[in-house]
Amino acid sequence: MQAQTKDNTLKGIVILVIATFFFAAQDALTKRLTQTLSVFEIVCIRFFIFSLFALVFAHKRIGIWQGLKSANPGLQIIRGLLISSEIAVFAYAIRFLGLAEMHALFACFPLLITVLSVPMLGERVGWRRWLAVIVGFLGTLLIIRPGIGVFDPFSTIALIAALMFAVYNILTRKVSRTDRFETSLLYFGLAGFLAFLLAMPFVWQTPTTEESALLISLSITSIIGHLCLIKSLELVPAVILQPFNYFVLVWAIVFGYLLYGEVLEPVTLFGAGMVVASGVFIAQREHRLKGSRRDWSKKPV
Repeated sequence: MQAQTKDNTLKGIVILVIATFFFAAQDALTKRLTQTLSVFEIVCIRFFIFSLFALVFAHKRIGIWQGLKSANPGLQIIRGLLISSEIAVFAYAIRFLGLAEMHALFACFPLLITVLSVPMLGERVGWRRWLAVIVGFLGTLLIIRPGIGVFDPFSTIALIAALMFAVYNILTRKVSRTDRFETSLLYFGLAGFLAFLLAMPFVWQTPTTEESALLISLSITSIIGHLCLIKSLELVPAVILQPFNYFVLVWAIVFGYLLYGEVLEPVTLFGAGMVVASGVFIAQREHRLKGSRRDWSKKPV
């Protein structure tokens, strides 16, 4: 039994690393598409195809109508609008920033989740995790270097995307207490698609053959990435997998170098290392504390 558990853990981690590869590839394709197409159009097409995937997935699991039943439909809609808007902001920022730089900044979102979990979820955060948050934010400052000539204002947009994604994760925690995973997936896809569909009469530009191929590839990488993510979560608890999500930064560095000739400066790499190390520490700390639930309500952690 124990050997089987270890085997499943290894499989889940490997599958998650594969998922991060496809998510990084998705961002590399997005960067290329934003050079010629509207961000609104890219996001709309991406969510249209993802909605079809979510409908098929929910139909096979629990049925579409059952999947649409939510204890918090308003919160689910807000959550869907938030993540689709975050993806649009991310796509806009990545048009001007390098892949690796974007992900180095975006990696601070687990730190933001820790901070936001206090007012939004009523969680208690002890001094160790607060210290990790401070170290991580210092790493973020090393990456953007405010007040220095190399500061890029688009870095601020990347941080806004990270903040939006952090709030989205907090809302996901809330709805997961009452709604099925399939329900959250459906609202994720449908809310985003319908919202961005409204902008299509104003921004639509018929894609070229090359752009169509890239859009299809973008949608395929998104679906494969989510399928791998879902499978990994079926095998291993999310709290164990969380640190391995940072592999997306590794793939972003590889794709950025191979496709766009990007090379991160040593100080940026060091800052990214501080952010990742802080996020990994927080994830491990949360995992350790969840193993001692009896003390959870007695003192800050």
